Amino acid sequence: MKTQDCFVDGIATALPPVAITQADGAAFLKESYAGRLKPGSVKLMEKVFSHPSVQSRRFAFDDPSALVDEDPDRRAERFAKWALKLSADAGRRALVKAGLAPADIGGLVVNTCTGYLCPGVSTYLIEELGLSRSIKAYDLVGSGCGGAVPNLQLAAALAKERPGGAVLSVSVEICSCTFQMGDDASLIVSNALFGDGAAAAVVRDRPGGFAIVSSVSRFAPEYREDIRFVHKNGQLHNQLSARLPGLAAETAGSLVTELLAANGLTHKDISRWAVHPGGENVIRSVQAKLGLADGDMRYTRKVLSGLGNMSSATVWFILDEMEREGLKPGDLVVMLAFGAGMSAHACLLKKV
Repeated sequence: MKTQDCFVDGIATALPPVAITQADGAAFLKESYAGRLKPGSVKLMEKVFSHPSVQSRRFAFDDPSALVDEDPDRRAERFAKWALKLSADAGRRALVKAGLAPADIGGLVVNTCTGYLCPGVSTYLIEELGLSRSIKAYDLVGSGCGGAVPNLQLAAALAKERPGGAVLSVSVEICSCTFQMGDDASLIVSNALFGDGAAAAVVRDRPGGFAIVSSVSRFAPEYREDIRFVHKNGQLHNQLSARLPGLAAETAGSLVTELLAANGLTHKDISRWAVHPGGENVIRSVQAKLGLADGDMRYTRKVLSGLGNMSSATVWFILDEMEREGLKPGDLVVMLAFGAGMSAHACLLKKV
C-alpha cells in the first residue's frame, strides 16, 4: 500500500494518573488473592513480576482494590470513563502539536480492543472535542496490540479523499478492564505486563512530521488460539501460548522483509525501529529474526520498562519517544505492531 502523499504529525500520548511499581503490584495481588491461587501460580507470579523488563505501569482506576472481583457493569462504566478521558486528552494534544483546530478535522478513526461501547468511542470524542457532526468517523475493533497501524492505514485513505483534509487517528486501551486472576499462566503473565494508555496523531496531505511511504499487513489465522481474548462468564480473558515469541518473530520477520523489498531497501537503510513490545521474550525473538542490535530496540524497551505493554497504543509512545530524542530529515523509521489473530502490520515512515 503506497501512501506517499500523506503525513503523520502531532503525535501525542495520554496516561492515567495512578502509577504502580511491579513490586507493589505483586504485593497487592498476593494479598488480595491469598488462598485463591495454587502455590505454583504464586511462584510464577513472583517470577514474572520480578523480571527487570517492566518496572512500573499506569492504571485507569482510583484504587487497585477496584480490580478484585470487579462487577462487570462497573468495569464497563470504568472503561467508558477512562477511554473517553484518555483519548480526548491525547486528541487535544495532537491537534495543538499539529497546529489545527477541531474544525480542521474531517475524519476520525478510533481503535481499541479492551472494551466495547455502542455507539463507539468516536461518537463521544466528536462531542468532547467539538468535532464536526458531519465528520467521517470509524471505530475499529479486534486487532489487539497491532491495531494502531490498520488505524493509520484507514486514516491515510480518508485524508487522501479530500485535498487539505486532516484525520485524527486515536488508539486507546484500558487493559486493566480485561484484568482477570486465576491459575492460568496467561492471566498471570498478562497481569505483570499490561498497562493503560492512549495516543493520537493527525494524518493529512500537507508535509509535516513523517511521510507515510507505505504499509503492509499479514494475517496468520491458523495461530488464532495462540494470542487472543476469549469470553468466559461474559468477560474477556487474555489467552497467550508459550510459542507466541516464535510465532510473532516469524510473522513480523516475513512482513518486514516484504515491506523493505517493496521499497528497494535493506535493514541498514532504516534509522529507527518502533517495534511493539509484546514482552521481553517476544522482543528478543523479533530482534533476532530481524537481525537488530540492542540499540535498535532501546525505545521499545524503554517504554516497556516505564509503562508496560499498553496494547495498540504502545507503538505510538515509542514513536513519540524517538521524536523527543531527535530525528534528522530523511531518517527512515519502521513502525511494527503485531497482535491478536495472529496479525502483524508494518508502516514505513520518513522524517520530514
